[in-house]
Amino acid sequence: MTKTNRLPDTWDMDAIFPGGSGSDRFAEFLLALERDIPAFGARVEEAEAASAAGAADVETVERLTEELESLQSRLVEAEAFASCHASANQKDKKAIALGSSIRTLIAACESQLTRFDRILTTVDQATWDAWMTRPKLAPVSFPLSERRKQALEKLSPEMESLLNDLAVDGYHGWSELYDTTVGQIEIPFEEEDGGVTMLSAGQAANKLYHPSKDVRDRMFVAWEGAWEKHADYCAQALNHLGGFRLQTYKHRGWTDIHKEPLDMNRMSKETLDSMWSAIEQHRAFLLAYFEKKAELLGIEKLGWTDLDAPIGKAGVKIGFDEGAAMIVEQFRKFGPRLAAFAEMAFRDRWIEAEDRPNKRPGGFCTSFPLAKQSRIFMTYEGSLTNVSTLAHELGHGFHTQVVFDQPGLTQNYAMGVAETASTFAELIVADATIRQAPDRDTKIALLDDKIQRSVAFLMNIHARFLFETRFYEERRRGTVSVERLNALMVEAQKQAYHDALASYHPHFWASKLHFYITEVPFYNFPYTFGYLFSTGLYATAASEGAGFEERYVSLLQDTGRMTVEDLARKHLGVDLTKPEFWERSVALMKKDVDQFLAL
Repeated sequence: MTKTNRLPDTWDMDAIFPGGSGSDRFAEFLLALERDIPAFGARVEEAEAASAAGAADVETVERLTEELESLQSRLVEAEAFASCHASANQKDKKAIALGSSIRTLIAACESQLTRFDRILTTVDQATWDAWMTRPKLAPVSFPLSERRKQALEKLSPEMESLLNDLAVDGYHGWSELYDTTVGQIEIPFEEEDGGVTMLSAGQAANKLYHPSKDVRDRMFVAWEGAWEKHADYCAQALNHLGGFRLQTYKHRGWTDIHKEPLDMNRMSKETLDSMWSAIEQHRAFLLAYFEKKAELLGIEKLGWTDLDAPIGKAGVKIGFDEGAAMIVEQFRKFGPRLAAFAEMAFRDRWIEAEDRPNKRPGGFCTSFPLAKQSRIFMTYEGSLTNVSTLAHELGHGFHTQVVFDQPGLTQNYAMGVAETASTFAELIVADATIRQAPDRDTKIALLDDKIQRSVAFLMNIHARFLFETRFYEERRRGTVSVERLNALMVEAQKQAYHDALASYHPHFWASKLHFYITEVPFYNFPYTFGYLFSTGLYATAASEGAGFEERYVSLLQDTGRMTVEDLARKHLGVDLTKPEFWERSVALMKKDVDQFLAL
């Protein structure tokens, strides 16, 4: 796509630290962290010794909590800066090395936190409850109480510190190996003129959404071939990081592989089971959509690359400026704060969207809590899916923006509610553009784009969850081969898609970065939670009208200080452990399919 943008489509990282990955200011920032983490550790050690002697005092906990908030914010700032540079240029070896160094600092900080957490466990519940009413601790009582509870379920601080130290090379190192492998991948693609273009993984992934079935299918063959070629490296990385995780759980006495991701998402097992059960029982309506879409595409049965294929006018390219204008216009109809945030992000160059080689695949939004800014990463090629991704990431950015003034510890909200904010923003844009479609063909194309997301969250994400659960079941018994990983992946896809597709994606486990993120196990079900929760939230917003934005902001500000069940009960008056809420949300998606079929 020829660039004719007036809006900049590359981000400004110099506003955070000037000079790129070689920034002198950033180097000084890291040096200060290297000094301050051990200093914090020394003060924690003193407090730990005092608490062991029966002299734990609340003033010390208050001081250490303030220090902890500062250190965590600085580490987030550092990690985000290095990650942005490494993502924008996978050949930036300096940025990749910085990321590794920062993970070492994070591990050092985590080791000190295990000792800090032990201090929290040395007082009885009545004393703790009294501490949590004090002005300095009350605003962060939820995350502190959460840390205290989790500390009681883990190993001794000494053992947890050892685990953190070993994890740098023995756990996170495998994730880094995967990133390096992906950075080396170049996928050949034969253009219409017969020339061959070497594409990065990110560029090749965009071709899988091309309007032409011939382009999609040829790209998919090359795509599968590239991942097959690198499958041994990916399998080794996945097996070893999975093995490290399982050994850690075994020594902590945790038998449920879902315990940690559920705790991280502040979600109960009852809520997760209720959500998946409602989905499995009520998603069959999507099969009628599959049949109609295959008919519209002129094929007998949808294959893997046809699921996200645009229909009709959805294949029209949307320039970056036009996409930005669409998003801002629809955000403004929801509320002025969301629109103003999006305008600022475009104007101040918070977005890296340029389509160029050497960028990593996918999209993300990352926050800089000290600068009180965000940065959004994606590769914008002009599809409706790209516009949706951009709206999605801006939703994340708005979420972080409204919590920047909250205490540092309560800015750490779980992934499920993070995906609620992003998906909510997507829905605003999708529904508005469908309502305003100028003709029937455009409306069909837009509905199709929206329904694709329902397919992704109700089926694709479920396949990932099933695969990962079964992978860990087998990994307990030994290394899982490439062939077995492929088989597990296809089995999960067939179950999630009701075996309704003509072809599947065996090497999906290799191509999907999310399986290799060590910081967040099961980087899948929170997406579906966020989609369904935001769907219910969106229905409430639609019924309440323009005044809902402030209530929405209040909900986002609570995301770092309560469980998802309490959040839903407080702001929506619903019980997430029961199927009714999830069934209503899935039923709202069926309305989209009914409208699509009627048109």
